[in-house]
Amino acid sequence: METLSLPIKTLINNSSANCISLSSTSNYASLSSLQLRSSFTTRTLNLKRVVRVQAESEDNELKQMRDMAAARKRWEALIRDGKVKVLTPKEAGYAVQLSNKPLLDVRPSNEHNKAWVRASTWIPIFDVDNRLDAATIPRKVSNFVMGGWWSGIPTLTYDSQFLAKVAEKFSQDTELIVACQKGLRSLAACELLYNAGYQNLFWVQGGLEAAEDQDLAVEGPVPLKFAGIGGVSEFLGWTDQQRAAGAKEGWGYRLVFSARLLGVIIAADALYIGAQQIGRYLQDIRTH
Repeated sequence: METLSLPIKTLINNSSANCISLSSTSNYASLSSLQLRSSFTTRTLNLKRVVRVQAESEDNELKQMRDMAAARKRWEALIRDGKVKVLTPKEAGYAVQLSNKPLLDVRPSNEHNKAWVRASTWIPIFDVDNRLDAATIPRKVSNFVMGGWWSGIPTLTYDSQFLAKVAEKFSQDTELIVACQKGLRSLAACELLYNAGYQNLFWVQGGLEAAEDQDLAVEGPVPLKFAGIGGVSEFLGWTDQQRAAGAKEGWGYRLVFSARLLGVIIAADALYIGAQQIGRYLQDIRTH
C-alpha cells in the first residue's frame, strides 16, 4: 500500500524530525466524504427548488380555482338580478335577423376564423398570445404539455383594450347581444360591460356551439359547432361534436377518421422501425 510521509517538527525535540505516515486510502476516503457531502448538499438544494416550484404551481392553481368560483357567483348574480338577460341561440338568431340587434362576438381569432355569425361584430376579450418572450414561452410549453396538443386550445391573453374597442362601436344604451363559443368568456365580457355602464346586455346561453344549423346565419369554412375544436382530437375525429356529426352522417363520415387513425399508427410504426435501423447502423459504425 502506498504511503505519504510528511516531516514535522516536534515541540519536545527540535533536533530530530519524526514522520507521520498517512495511508493514501485515508486521503481518498476523506476526499470521497467531501464529495458526498457536496453532492448531497446539491441534491438537497435541487430538491428544495423543485418542492418550492411545485408548491408555487399548486398555490397558483388553487388561486385560479378560487378566482373562478368567485367569478361564477358574480355572473350568476348578474343573471339572477336581471342585469344581464338570457337568450337561447335561436332567440339570438331571431333578434339579429328580425330586429337587427347587434351581436358582439368575443371569441379568440382561432375560433372566429373558422366560423362566424353573419353581420356580427368581432371584438375578442381574450385572443391568441403570439408573443415569444421569457414570460410567455413557459406558459405555451405548459399549455401544450397539459393538453393543448390534444385539444388544440392555444395560450390566450386578455385584451386590455377590449372595453375601448367596444365603446368605439356601440354606445352604452345599445341593446347588445354578447356571445362566445361555449358561453363562459361572454359572461366575463358581460360583467365588464355592465360595470362600464352598458345596461341592455343579452347573453347567449351555451354559446354559439349550442346553436343548431338553422338558428343563425353562419359564414366560414366549418360549421359553427366545430369552431372550438382543434389539435389531434379534431384530426382523429374524437370530439363530441364530430361524434354527433358522425351519428348523423353515417359510416362514410366515420371512415375518414378511421383512415386517419390507421395512417397515424402506420406512421408511428415506420418511425419506430426506422429509429431501430438507424440505431443498429450507428452501433456498427462504432464497433468498426
